[in-house]
Amino acid sequence: MNLKRFGVPAVIAVTAAIALSSCASNEGGGAAPEESASTLSGNLVGAGASSQDAAQQSWIAGFQTANPDVTIDYDPSGSGAGRETFLEGASDFAGSDRAFDDEEIAAGGFQKCAPDSSIVELPLYISPIAVIFNLEGVDSLNLDAATIAGIFAGTITNWNDPAIAATNEGVELPDLAITPVHRSDDSGTTENFTDYLGAAASDVWTWEADGVWPFEGGEAAQGTSGVVDAVTNGTGTIGYADASRAGDLGTVSVQVGDEFVPYSPEAAAAIVDASPFAEGRAEGDLAIEIDRTSEEAGVYPIVLVSYLIACGEYADPANVELVKGYLGYIASEEGQDVAAADAGSAPISDTLREKVVAAIDSIQ
Repeated sequence: MNLKRFGVPAVIAVTAAIALSSCASNEGGGAAPEESASTLSGNLVGAGASSQDAAQQSWIAGFQTANPDVTIDYDPSGSGAGRETFLEGASDFAGSDRAFDDEEIAAGGFQKCAPDSSIVELPLYISPIAVIFNLEGVDSLNLDAATIAGIFAGTITNWNDPAIAATNEGVELPDLAITPVHRSDDSGTTENFTDYLGAAASDVWTWEADGVWPFEGGEAAQGTSGVVDAVTNGTGTIGYADASRAGDLGTVSVQVGDEFVPYSPEAAAAIVDASPFAEGRAEGDLAIEIDRTSEEAGVYPIVLVSYLIACGEYADPANVELVKGYLGYIASEEGQDVAAADAGSAPISDTLREKVVAAIDSIQ
């Protein structure tokens, strides 16, 4: 990962909540409230990415156990709704499967933030996006980018199409119509998925990356759960979802160079570390530009980098320490391990953690 923006990392003291969070277990166990030395109290409100929901529940349980006078509410309303809620000042932080773009940041209007404040965007939930399908007798398929794009664009319409058969020798593919399923809501998962299609198969996928599905066709479903349910309950269905929700559905190994790479937390972390930060951002804005066309061994390019978003400076300082404490816990090794165990995400690297902690420490 390109780390030139920050120069030589400083050794930064993590907020008190990170130290205190060592008391918390993955299931919310740990020191009894009377043994806690936490001085944090109050309520935090967050909203956004449904992909983060399982991780958020684990983070909330761990943090509240270590800080018994704190309550945290997170509404997994979707990335688009979460960004809008944060813009309107109805939440203290947002979860989003994409960073705010340059135009949105330039427009400003973040109601919780002080005038002229920058925002802090922290890549703290990293997960592969699985291409999931329901095809009787088939558990996995090898597909290249052009074939995946053709299926979702509606130009490849049958499971025994020669393009699918070409990379799946020995797999008995049925003469069955393909039903592609996409998100009906404004979704960061959709934006990441369509970004991959456009970057890796531009001759087939001619639409720009967007959180809203770019055309009518196929089946639409609300949220991650809706897509998973539609694929599960259908026949010959295919969709895309946070890999932690793939369950027993069939999944696709994606062609990278000369190999087909199945999704995994390790492969997702590898593509993030191989990708640069976006240029021209404020120091605490750690937006990453994923290299969807990388041919490095072992990387999985259909990855979701989901952000925790906060103000660089809050208009009302009342909850600043609480925001910093909670984000600090999420960024800690413990917080990342909890999410990996409970939600299947990829823990961030130590190098990235240094940058994240510096950004959290800068919040005012």
